[in-house]
Amino acid sequence: MLTYAQAGVDDEKTARALKSVISLAKATFEFRRGKIGEPAEDLGHYSALLDFGSFYLAMTTDGVGTKVLVAEAVGKFDTVGIDMIAMNVNDLLCVGAEPVALVDYLAVKEPDERVFGEIAKGLYDGARQAGIAIVGGETAVMPDLINGFDLAGTAIGIVEKGKAITGEKIRPGDAVIGISSSGIHSNGLTLARKLLIPKYGLDYEYESRKLWEWLLEPTRIYVKPILGLIESVEVHGLAHITGGGLLNLKRLTGYGFSLTMPPIGGIFRLIHENGVPLEEMFRVFNMGVGFVAIVPADEKEKALEVLNRHYESFELGAVTKRPGIRVENYGISL
Repeated sequence: MLTYAQAGVDDEKTARALKSVISLAKATFEFRRGKIGEPAEDLGHYSALLDFGSFYLAMTTDGVGTKVLVAEAVGKFDTVGIDMIAMNVNDLLCVGAEPVALVDYLAVKEPDERVFGEIAKGLYDGARQAGIAIVGGETAVMPDLINGFDLAGTAIGIVEKGKAITGEKIRPGDAVIGISSSGIHSNGLTLARKLLIPKYGLDYEYESRKLWEWLLEPTRIYVKPILGLIESVEVHGLAHITGGGLLNLKRLTGYGFSLTMPPIGGIFRLIHENGVPLEEMFRVFNMGVGFVAIVPADEKEKALEVLNRHYESFELGAVTKRPGIRVENYGISL
């Protein structure tokens, strides 16, 4: 049996360690009080919202994580740029913002023209899918600090005042809709790598794909379906299912969720079969659902119609008055 904490990523310990950083960061809001760009307190859950009069500027930052170690191991770098952009723009969507622009940060041990070129291809492809402009970036060569490379970025989006989606409209009885993931995305890779690679090797074939192909499958970008959804129905909440799995839903509301999740398949089945407890699986991985939308019950059919034009989507369940997340078909409470 192996958990995320045993693999080296203890989310609870990290949260405790971050308390002082978060406290001091919030104290800096005072520096912009009453000025253009004043932080909109308690509104952003995945992205920060800055007040620009008639609209909010949404801002977020994220990276690829230890997925880059798999890319290095197989010498394939043309998809990690998609992952970095996806992790950022998908978070912007959660407050109803349309992604606009991004700057990237690439830290390397040493410059390599081929590697840089492949990373650039992924960044271009991700930007094309998201409809954003990459307006700048920074490359740092640090042989004393970096072993390999790290890729991160910061993105901005815009949402009109009154149209920000904060979760405050969520009510018991609302429908919960899941949009399928493309696989493991860019979360839980530390656990997956340490569990599977030493035992099988990256060239191990599982369901007609090599293990490295499962692990490097790019994170799905949800910009087009979610912007289309926002234009078509009333949306009460949006969640990007990243590290923390279904626990991400708790960012949106104090209400609970009664869900029926898809069958466990693909890379998730392989991980579970190799000793990760079921409850831990739903606390770490997206389990086939990369994004969640919460809409009024009477809008769910229209919402499914819009979303299924892009990616397979399905009704997961409903919002409940009782707090907590219940995965009914697996008998798990989170």
